[in-house]
Amino acid sequence: MRNLLRRSFSGIIYIIIFISAILFSKESYITLTTIFGFLCIWEFAKMVNLKNYAAYLFFPAVLFLLLKKQDNIATLIVLIITLLSSVFLIYQLINKKEIGFSNDRAKLGTTIRYVIFSTCFLVMLPFYKNSFHPYLMISILSIIWVNDSFAFLVGKNFGKHKLFVSVSPKKTIEGFLGGLVFALVAALLISKFNLDFSLFNWLVIAFLISTLGTLGDLVESKFKRQANIKDSGNIMPGHGGILDRLDSLMFAAPFVYLYIHFII
Repeated sequence: MRNLLRRSFSGIIYIIIFISAILFSKESYITLTTIFGFLCIWEFAKMVNLKNYAAYLFFPAVLFLLLKKQDNIATLIVLIITLLSSVFLIYQLINKKEIGFSNDRAKLGTTIRYVIFSTCFLVMLPFYKNSFHPYLMISILSIIWVNDSFAFLVGKNFGKHKLFVSVSPKKTIEGFLGGLVFALVAALLISKFNLDFSLFNWLVIAFLISTLGTLGDLVESKFKRQANIKDSGNIMPGHGGILDRLDSLMFAAPFVYLYIHFII
């Protein structure tokens, strides 16, 4: 009971800070998500035992260049690299292949592709048609929070078939489907109030967030299992680290960015 209260309290504080930063200004949103990015780099570096500090310099440099002008060839190249890297991580997850690191250079490369590039697209998500859309980001966050909440509730009460027991023994197929269904319901409701996109597009976004967010959570769990740790950090009581809280959103962000900026 005490752990549930602690988890709920830290989760509410996290949501309040995140939404407040989004609504206050684009600068506050960029600042907060950049701080989250640095924390994710720090937690992941500890996880893979990366002792190279180049990632902390590379992240703000890349983010600055991408934010300065999103509609250029550099953004597309970084997006393609990120998507291919994510697909390869999914392949390694499904085929139960160990994600190996031969040296610090390989660890840095994975940190750049998995954490830094993905976080950059998370930061850029609400910048649509050269303007900042705060309610677009709030809608995306709402879908992933609904998905996570109902995946947990449905899985806990009705889950019988394990989704990926070798990486995350608590996740179930029923939980995944429950999260997906309620994410689609959330998208349906959002489409009534947020007119940035059509109902069909919101449903596609919800599907991408639910499926890829779940895969992102499993990928991070694989990294943690290889490192023999339970959480990426302890900055959020009851939740673990910032990477534990953002893994789903961060992994799905490049795919949602691709759909919003290049397909719609």
